[in-house]
Amino acid sequence: MKPVRVDPLPPGFRRPFEAVDCRELARLYPPPPEYFESAWLARPEEIERLQLERLQRRARQAWQVPFFRRRWEAAGFHPDDLESLDDLWRAPAYRVDDIRKNIEAHPPLGDYQGASLEDAAREPLRLYMSGATTGAPRPTLYTQWDREVGAILTARALYLQGIRPGDVVLNAWAYSTHNGAFSFDEALHRWLSCVVITTGTGNVTSSRRQIELARAYQAVAILTTGDYLLHLAEVAREMGIDPKRDLSLRALPNVGDKQRLQATFGPEVYDSYGFHEVQWVAIECPAREGLHIFEDAFVVQVVDPETGERVPDGQLGSLCITELYKTGSPQFRYDILDLSFLHPRSQCACGSWLRRMGSFAGRGDNMVKLRGVNIWPEAIGRIATALPGAENDYFVRAQREGDRDEMTVSVVSHAASAGEREALRARIETRLKEELGVRIRAEVVAAGALDAWTGIHTAPKPKRFRDER
Repeated sequence: MKPVRVDPLPPGFRRPFEAVDCRELARLYPPPPEYFESAWLARPEEIERLQLERLQRRARQAWQVPFFRRRWEAAGFHPDDLESLDDLWRAPAYRVDDIRKNIEAHPPLGDYQGASLEDAAREPLRLYMSGATTGAPRPTLYTQWDREVGAILTARALYLQGIRPGDVVLNAWAYSTHNGAFSFDEALHRWLSCVVITTGTGNVTSSRRQIELARAYQAVAILTTGDYLLHLAEVAREMGIDPKRDLSLRALPNVGDKQRLQATFGPEVYDSYGFHEVQWVAIECPAREGLHIFEDAFVVQVVDPETGERVPDGQLGSLCITELYKTGSPQFRYDILDLSFLHPRSQCACGSWLRRMGSFAGRGDNMVKLRGVNIWPEAIGRIATALPGAENDYFVRAQREGDRDEMTVSVVSHAASAGEREALRARIETRLKEELGVRIRAEVVAAGALDAWTGIHTAPKPKRFRDER
């Protein structure tokens, strides 16, 4: 007999259930429905007292992270400078380009993380990625604490949108290196005790099968893009199923055409806001007076996209996010370049004093959200023009066709025959799908065909993108 070799456990080894005191976690960041009976209704002075306390602690943690310390020292900022919430404006902001440069200088994780892979035995970690559309993906290390609090924030939003403990929910987001599907899964299972049917996308589970499962198990929600949900409605009709009468959908946590979704399925659609690194930031309530920010977990500022300077309440600008809850990768004055505005603090008709923001109003740069995936037109051009036969001249258009957003890249080529142009077009589409994970149409055009669009001979800088939606 040859016994199994058993190695000693690493020093400080903890399993995920040992890394977080879930009762203490729920006290600090109440899950639903308790949240809507407590912190949701807190008075302004209590909201801001808690924010400052958590902000000061988070700044001290971020000071230990090389990326932030270098930037703060260069700007003359120190965590001890935070004596009020208004002092947060003294800390320098950063953008995604700063993260990309940091990854290039310190591959593969950069030095902006508050944890490292060497910590994994002591501090259970998850690694998810975002932003591969402009080069190397942006990795984020999440501690077990980060995942749990992020799941609570997501559960709050899903509860407000109509999902209740014990419900059956289809999760039709892509289970991949991005954390989106997993965030929903963790929130539903761990904090709402919902039954999650992990269908994944239509490439994994066919659209007909998704409808069959939703009907058989009386799912109250199908988590996916609004476009794909409307496609599922068409598939249901082809199957003789009325999506409003024959399905059991009670919640629509889907980003898309609000009016069409409500008309097709029945439930109300509430706006929300969040992003990869921090999960869910804000959610609209039935009063529809703006999106309530989860202020026990975030401080949200709005800055001028060009100058980074503070803009007045009510004025559109770039969201600058500071999270207050994480123990891993900090997001401290992250100028995300999503456009919105802040309402002055006042009590909502729902009773909450939480600060409210406007709905997402576009990008401060050229990033486009295509079927739930962040795409930069410059990345499309870089990939397409790198193929043999393509010239370094392109133009990208975003279009709305039926219920779907589409993108088309036009690429210049000197290919002589129609066969060569068609082969190049096919290669471009294939390479874009491989690298970006979403289908983008391509067309190959002759030299000069794009000049009017790009203004290459008249503008100081060629234009490469137009949103026609």
